[in-house]
Amino acid sequence: MKARWVTIRYIILDVLSAMAAWALFFMFRKIGFEHLAPAQLDTILADPNFWLGIVVIPLGWVVLYALQGTYKNVLRKSRLKELQQTATATLIGVVVLFFALLLDDEVGSRNNYYVSLLFLIGVHFALTYSCRLLQTSATVRRVHNRQLGFPTLLIGSHSKAYQTYLDLENQERYSGNIFIGFVEVETDGPAQRCESRLAAVMPQLGTTADVPQLIAQHHIEEVIIAIEDTEHTQIQQILRMLDGCGEVIIKITPDARDMILGMVRVDSIFHSPLITINTRLMEEWQYSVKRMCDILLSLLALVILSPVFLITAIIVKATSPGPIFYAQERIGYKGKPFKMHKFRSMYTDAEACGPALSRDNDPRITPFGRFMRKVRLDEIPQFYNVLKGTMSIVGYRPERQFYIDQIVKRCPEYLLLQRIKPGITSWGQVKYGYASTVDEMCERLKYDLLYMENMSITTDIKILIYTVFIIFQGRGK
Repeated sequence: MKARWVTIRYIILDVLSAMAAWALFFMFRKIGFEHLAPAQLDTILADPNFWLGIVVIPLGWVVLYALQGTYKNVLRKSRLKELQQTATATLIGVVVLFFALLLDDEVGSRNNYYVSLLFLIGVHFALTYSCRLLQTSATVRRVHNRQLGFPTLLIGSHSKAYQTYLDLENQERYSGNIFIGFVEVETDGPAQRCESRLAAVMPQLGTTADVPQLIAQHHIEEVIIAIEDTEHTQIQQILRMLDGCGEVIIKITPDARDMILGMVRVDSIFHSPLITINTRLMEEWQYSVKRMCDILLSLLALVILSPVFLITAIIVKATSPGPIFYAQERIGYKGKPFKMHKFRSMYTDAEACGPALSRDNDPRITPFGRFMRKVRLDEIPQFYNVLKGTMSIVGYRPERQFYIDQIVKRCPEYLLLQRIKPGITSWGQVKYGYASTVDEMCERLKYDLLYMENMSITTDIKILIYTVFIIFQGRGK
């Protein structure tokens, strides 16, 4: 709730700053270039462009800031990072605004364009960053004074966990960690006795197996892993489990080797050294651009392919009895089930004996269904899933829970894919193709994991280009 109100304050201050910057810029141009006297303020205020800019332009700035990720994690903002973000957004926004609205203005000389551009950049940045600096400083001050904090779960129960707790509690500037409790690391050997010192300062909430439930129950925002050297074999398992727990900040206590190799980076010289695990696969602006591209391309595809959509629907209905569309439950982002829509390519009783994967010369597939699968016509309705937000155009191919249970037994890293949205196409589909067995699903998995670790707008474009080649070559199945 506190974060929501701080976000609202940031938005209000950004809107007021943008309005003030536009007003000053408009008056600067009128007085400096059109030689209006300051006393003729009523002439400026009577200009409809002045009021149009006051209303519309601040909204554009807020959209740009939102795409940049400015309004996320507002309680954890760094003043230095705020400076960089504001400068970047100001430069991009002013250049776009200048070329979109002001380039065709009649100005006495080319130098006036440069002066106008620099004036708007300077004024907008100064006003915006000043307001943000005041807001961010006030928030940081409240965190340091222990008026604001972040519910934190400590993984570990022995001397290193206790020492980490002391370091964070006694550091020169409080970092905001409110410890809800700690959990013990499960080991294959006999259970070890918990350190009484740690149990004396916070409650023991269970073992690592309880972590996902504890994160949801206590609204945990940060997890700190402070385990002994003998327990390091559990780190991968713990991180894999935390991967499905939403946008929780994960930190690990470093050892001497990590410090020597330069792996430790701290946000402040006053804070204890911890390795922060980056769970964001792309920058925030890339997530925003990816979602916008998904929406625009899906709308464009549904409009352009509407004749194909209609003809395909008619042929499906005419060539085999049953519904035109087929909706099947798949598991998607963060393990949530959703209905994936396709044109029906199988006979209606195709899975009367239970789930089965498609294969070469599959008798369950209708004659027209074979053609649809070769050129991916059956997947056109999935653009509707993309519009709803349950899928992306590029991601990984979602599976049914029945098959996920089998895959995870052999390849538990499959669950890592649930950090991203499933897609209509994928790097696994491009490089490997359709899978007819669970073994082939596991083989294809490595390509999808490779995509996830190298996600970018550029990678998506490459995969889309290859997918188009596959469609025209009829390499579907």
